[in-house]
Amino acid sequence: MARFTSFDGTRLAYREFGEGDPLVVLAGGPGRASEYLETLGGLDGARRLVVLDNRGTGESDEPVDPFTYRRDMLVRDVEVLRRHLGLERVDVLGHSAGAGIAMGYAADFPQRVGKLVLLTPALRGVGLSPEQSDWDAHLAARSGEPWFAGAVAAMERAAAGDRSVATRVEASPLMYARWDERAREHARAELGQWKYEVAAGYNAEGAFVPGVLRRALAEFGGPVLVYACAQDPISPVRRCARLVELFPDAVLHVHEGVGHYPWVEDPGHLVKELVAFLDA
Repeated sequence: MARFTSFDGTRLAYREFGEGDPLVVLAGGPGRASEYLETLGGLDGARRLVVLDNRGTGESDEPVDPFTYRRDMLVRDVEVLRRHLGLERVDVLGHSAGAGIAMGYAADFPQRVGKLVLLTPALRGVGLSPEQSDWDAHLAARSGEPWFAGAVAAMERAAAGDRSVATRVEASPLMYARWDERAREHARAELGQWKYEVAAGYNAEGAFVPGVLRRALAEFGGPVLVYACAQDPISPVRRCARLVELFPDAVLHVHEGVGHYPWVEDPGHLVKELVAFLDA
């Protein structure tokens, strides 16, 4: 585990896996330690992964000012990491809420980004969050599963203000296409990885100004891959298709048969598609 000092004096940690051209990897949650990303299904076999623990998560320190948990403030940590690595430009991959940070980085520091991967991206930052109809369709498709009632009840408790990580884990079967032992193990790990305070800070008032971000992304000229998964309620395919339209040079890949964490359910396909995009 390596460390560096960010813009406000907070010490942040990152892990490196593999060799080759670097790829900065930004975790989501929000508020989840980056270890849940593992090695993105073995992507470290083709790239040097630089996986950042966002401030307040994993091995990174908590900041003095919780204001800096905001999504738009986390962008600054990425820029300081780039300087720390001594790189003129970096390829960046953001998963879920980490894609929100990645889009902010591309908007604020476009000259520093090579290729951009938005992996099952959270869409609030650009005003494309799932609508009720998207959730209704997803729930209807899963309603026959033996875990369904318990997962929906947990989701409703969370929506009503339950801040516990245990409730998040109870709702997590909805995030996977197959609720097998591999998925259950991956979901249970969140019990020791997620912090409510960090998640709340990410979403704090003022963190999202969709119109401003959309206009900035329209000026970002680098190649972009929007990676959607067909059974992911966080990043519905139809909303990801609209995200693609915001960029001058973006493509959409739809991974069938998997949910929000494709490296858990079909790592081989994920790695093949990411390598093809990054090496093109």
